Parts: sequence; structure tokens; C-alpha cells
Amino acid sequence: MYRFLFSSKWLGYLLLAAIFATACVFLGRWQMDRRAETLAEINRVVTNYSATPVPFAGVREDFDQLDPGKEWTQVELKGSYLPDGQRIVRNRPLNGQPGYEVVVPFRLATGETVIVDRGWLPIGNNNPGSPDSVPAPPAGEVTVVVRLKHPEPALQRGAPEGQLASIDLTAYSAELGYPLLTGAYGQLASETPPAAEMPLPFPKPSTEEGTHLSYSLQWFAFGVLMFVGFGYAARQQARNAAIDAEDDDGLPDGLRHSAAAAARRRPPVPKKRKKATAEEEEDALLDAQGY
Repeated sequence: MYRFLFSSKWLGYLLLAAIFATACVFLGRWQMDRRAETLAEINRVVTNYSATPVPFAGVREDFDQLDPGKEWTQVELKGSYLPDGQRIVRNRPLNGQPGYEVVVPFRLATGETVIVDRGWLPIGNNNPGSPDSVPAPPAGEVTVVVRLKHPEPALQRGAPEGQLASIDLTAYSAELGYPLLTGAYGQLASETPPAAEMPLPFPKPSTEEGTHLSYSLQWFAFGVLMFVGFGYAARQQARNAAIDAEDDDGLPDGLRHSAAAAARRRPPVPKKRKKATAEEEEDALLDAQGY
């Protein structure tokens, strides 16, 4: 009944269904991997973002190489800003608006220097390619609380003087001419004493899981439905073949053989002669009379 499934045509259909289903499984697993990454980031934010700040000495090694599980950890730093090393980081959109971030070296009481990202500034209206003004950091001894962030990779594009294309701490250190701790930088949470004017603070990262789970389930469902459709088409083909076989079996053997023999003996239908024109009829009449 289902022998047709072994034909080249149906084997080709099965191969196409298998390829499509494999692609759906791959895309579904990709969405699941993205969901796992999102959940790990949410867990870091929930655990570290609002936790009690720890002293610099307790996380000193993370400024050499940041443990991914400690991202967003709040750290208390004591020292002073080095405003001569302040830079503007380009192409930093926030809530759909283009802008910049302000990074400043911070010299600790231990003599080591870290980078603090003080906040966000909108694009300027007076000078294209730069903010209208950059709030100065507080002078003198300052206590700041920052959240640990990974440094950013270098970008293959330049930046105007006083600006950076990315927070690439190694390149930033080379530009400044003095060493920085390049394993992590701090995103500002608070300053004591506070500055008279501040850049806009960063919003808390989203803790929404997103649609990765629903997308992955949809891809898996598409893969299953492909085989369901293949099975339905095979079932319909088998039913049609069974109906045709029943129609043939409904005739008596004698009638089937007689009908086949009559079909073989039936003379061919003669072709209909083309009607003669008046001129042809006249010529035929003259020929008959001997003209």
C-alpha cells in the first residue's frame, strides 16, 4: 500500500522534509542558547546590581581580569579624578537617542588608576560631533561607588581628539601615557561629595527574558509539522491508490477482459473529410463530362 514511498520522488520529498526539520532544530537550539545567555545576565543583574558595595581590596584581582559572574558588582573606590585624562566615547545611544559617555581616570589611594564611566550626554546642537558641554568631575578626595564592567574590544575606526571609539582600556592607557588597570572599568553609581552637575545616570539593565523561549518552541513546532505534512500527503496518496484499485476490482473478470479486447479491436475513427469548395466541385464536374 505504501510501496510508493520507496520511489525516487517520495524519497526526495522525505529528504527535503529532513533537511527543513534539521534547520528548524538548529534555529530552535540557537534561540535556547540565547535564552540561556539572557538568563545568566539577568541573574548577574539581580544578584550584583543593588548588593552592598565591597571595598576595592576585596575585588582587586577583578580589575586585572573580571570574573563574568562579578559583572555589575558594586565597588567602593577612594581617591581623586584625573580630569586631564577625561575622554568622550562616541556612538553611545540611550533609549533610542544618540549620544556619548564620559570616562575619566580615577587615581586610587594605593597609587593605581582605574577608569570610571560617569554617565551619558546627548549630542550637542552647537558643535557637530561633540556634546555642548561636559560636566567636570568633583575635585579633591572623592569616594565613588561603581559597578564593574568588562572592557570593550578595539574598533577599526578612529575618533577625533579627546574622544574614543570604544572603551578599549589598553589603547586608552597607551594614549594617556601611564598605566591603567585594564581588566575592568567602573560604571558610576554615586559620588561623595557629589558634583555640581552630572551626566545622565545609566538606567538599570533590563531583567526581562524576552521572546527567545517562544521563538525556539515555534522552530521546533515547524520541524515537527513538516513531518506531519509529509505523513498526511503520503496517507492521501495511499487512499487514492486504494480507491482506484477498488474501482477496478468492482468489474467482473469477463467484463474487464471484454472491455479490453473491444478497445483493442475497435477500428480507428476515420478522419472527417474537408468540405470541398465551389471551385473544386466545378472542376470535378467538368472532369466527369470529359472536358
